[in-house]
Amino acid sequence: MGMNQFLQSLSDLETIDRAPGYFKFEQHSVAAHSFKVAEVAQFLGDVEEGAGNQVNWRLLYEKSLNHDYTERFIGDIKTPVKYATPQLRQMLADVEDSLTANFIKNEIPEQFQAAYTRRLGEGKDDTLEGQILSVADKVDLLYESFGEIQKGNPEPVFTEIYRESLTTILKFKQMACVQYFLAEVLPEMLAADFSDRQKLATLTDNLLKQGD
Repeated sequence: MGMNQFLQSLSDLETIDRAPGYFKFEQHSVAAHSFKVAEVAQFLGDVEEGAGNQVNWRLLYEKSLNHDYTERFIGDIKTPVKYATPQLRQMLADVEDSLTANFIKNEIPEQFQAAYTRRLGEGKDDTLEGQILSVADKVDLLYESFGEIQKGNPEPVFTEIYRESLTTILKFKQMACVQYFLAEVLPEMLAADFSDRQKLATLTDNLLKQGD
């Protein structure tokens, strides 16, 4: 038993589409999402470090790169479905955990099993790195939904995804990286010229006021 199955499975993540079942102008795969989240997390980590917080960079990169690997087993489930009820979310998490544990036990060499148990486990925890991952994941989702809204996609789900993403980001507003994102990055994004700009700006303002 070697690492062949794991390395080969990385290509599977390129074939799993994000936001399945909806019309999209631009397709995003789980593999591309994982790379983008790692890049966003890297930037957010820079902000946190600049604010005087100590970042465990190895842990941050491991969490961000691997956070959606388990979607190889069950695919990317629609966001409204995934979060329909806490019970359903927990059931999906339990299935992912079971399949991941079996994969590590059967396909990962014993000397690497502890490392991959750490890497493929739930990364969104209460550590600074886990919180950065939570924010980075939603920042990328925010940009995915914004890209569709900007292009005039009529599917209302992307407005709901934008709303859910920003609402989650605001839950971490005590973090230096979130404060920077809200003050410097989000206004620049919304300054772009697109047909629903005023509607999205109003939605954003309302969410920001609710988060105060």
